[in-house]
Amino acid sequence: MKRWLMVLLVMVCSLALVAPAVQAETDFAGEQITWIIPFKVGGGSDVWSRLYAPFFQKYLPGNPVVAVKNMPGGGSITGGNHFHTRVRGSDGTTVFGSSGSTSFPYLLGNSKVKYDFGQYHIVFASPTGGVAYINPKLGVKSAADLKGFTQELAYASQGATSLDIVPLLAFDMLGLNVKAIFGYKGRGGGRVAFEQGEVNIDYQTSTAYIKNVRPLVKQGLAVPLMTWGVLDADGNVVRDPIEPDLPCFPEVYEMIHGKKPSGPAWNAWKTFMVAGFGVQKAMWLPKKTKSEVVETYRMAAAKVIADPEFQDVVKKSLGGYQQLAGEDASKAFDQVLSVSQEDKAWVLKWIKDEYDVEVK
Repeated sequence: MKRWLMVLLVMVCSLALVAPAVQAETDFAGEQITWIIPFKVGGGSDVWSRLYAPFFQKYLPGNPVVAVKNMPGGGSITGGNHFHTRVRGSDGTTVFGSSGSTSFPYLLGNSKVKYDFGQYHIVFASPTGGVAYINPKLGVKSAADLKGFTQELAYASQGATSLDIVPLLAFDMLGLNVKAIFGYKGRGGGRVAFEQGEVNIDYQTSTAYIKNVRPLVKQGLAVPLMTWGVLDADGNVVRDPIEPDLPCFPEVYEMIHGKKPSGPAWNAWKTFMVAGFGVQKAMWLPKKTKSEVVETYRMAAAKVIADPEFQDVVKKSLGGYQQLAGEDASKAFDQVLSVSQEDKAWVLKWIKDEYDVEVK
């Protein structure tokens, strides 16, 4: 018995000595980390990555240079495909930054997409929110007034397969008569169209809403209706803490229909809401990345998020939303990866039936 105890003690001590050695191997001193961003310089994802980059330089072992490499094209498909087909290393010196615009073509089965999020390791994710509002001239004073509302509404859209799937499907599920006017290049253009009276219903991300729409609300030129909501720890859609007095979409659905949302439309909406807002932007490591490198990145992300200076950045520039590191990010994105083929097919049919758009 004493002999076995001695053997066990030696094994434990050996493991204790090996663990620090494994950790010590993950050292990026003298290295450059290339962070592929599949969008142009100055866009939202580019700004996001450059806010994070200096903090990763601070917390990754060895303090490597983190260089953002912009690779725009194909609505982010070009950069995503490059990461999938060309980045084969396991040492963590190349990472990828995705956005909702990267996730949507993947979910819709766009034939040009080669990348596969199911194969990669998520490091962290940045959520955002969205707020829908309406022209007060329509007589709607709150979301409760949408019940039985039949007047035609006009919405400035970026396209039936863009992030606008979330608002357009939400409006449809609420039974609203919304006409999508396509051709707008961004939500900023949609807001201007709302201000000019070209459209009468709109949504903005939370940060844009706070900056540009709250003043309209104070002037009586816009009526806030609802938020898309945020994910809680259990993956449920709950009220957005940025606008806690506004109901989230599931609440408005229940308000109008007298029951909680369910079925393929709801499953599809939630999947795209999570992909477009709940984990809107994320950092990824390639499939073959060593496990200790993945863990090192996730630990660095947790330290970044806890940094008081970075928390000020989150508050000022990232909407104040709780950033998700490691398992928290993975758990949230699993809701995107677990969408059924039936629900995907339902969305594709809905897009075709409603807007005569076929995903190829």
